[in-house]
Amino acid sequence: MNPNAMGPIKVNMNNARNELKLLESKEKHWFCGGNRSVVMAAQLLQQGKIIAIPTDTIYGLAGVAVNPLAVQRLYEIKRRDGSKPLAICLSNVKEIGTWGVLDDVPSGMLECLLPGPCTICLRRTSALPKSFNPGQETVGIRVPDNKFVRSVAKIVGPLALTSANISSEPSSLYPDEFRALWPKLDGVFHETSNSNKRLESRRVGSTVVDLSTPGYYRIVRHGIAGNIIINVLNKYGLKKIMDNVCTM
Repeated sequence: MNPNAMGPIKVNMNNARNELKLLESKEKHWFCGGNRSVVMAAQLLQQGKIIAIPTDTIYGLAGVAVNPLAVQRLYEIKRRDGSKPLAICLSNVKEIGTWGVLDDVPSGMLECLLPGPCTICLRRTSALPKSFNPGQETVGIRVPDNKFVRSVAKIVGPLALTSANISSEPSSLYPDEFRALWPKLDGVFHETSNSNKRLESRRVGSTVVDLSTPGYYRIVRHGIAGNIIINVLNKYGLKKIMDNVCTM
């Protein structure tokens, strides 16, 4: 979304840009709370920076999906194999059709799954740059049940999103668990103290579902709320197949 069309948000974004200029480079930690933290995260992302953000599952690393340099840096920080695709994070279920093909997805089903701990894999549309996950016909899409993340994505557009850890290491529930990455990040956004009690079971991350084959679904990763998500898919008449095409 273009900040020029957002009225007060434009003013807040300008204030955030000016504040970042005044801050020392070592100042990169903020609590998620109110518009200030949202526009600070958005301003960093619009500058091509990489930040760490909480989601409704595990902590993630994020950059602007349509910025090839930011995406490249995301891979470098995470030490991720360049052949492994990234997911995108959107602010609203209504935006999914811009980035993924919904022709064969049952009406109303996505609203039952999202926002929530579910990543859906769809055939990608031409709106997504070819430089993003090159060679991949599908894209994983998230709309997390987290107001902060969705508010940031509403300003800057789709976020390239991956777990906040070095590849092959365990995912993170708290910022301290990826402290080794802090020097390489441009911002770390902490949840408020009363949100610290995360269940260890949430470390498995979102459930990843491939919906790219009409009438069928594949469970690529059985994560949080997996059984509930499968029940929704079955309710809408989709049939399960076992081989994984969309990988995360």
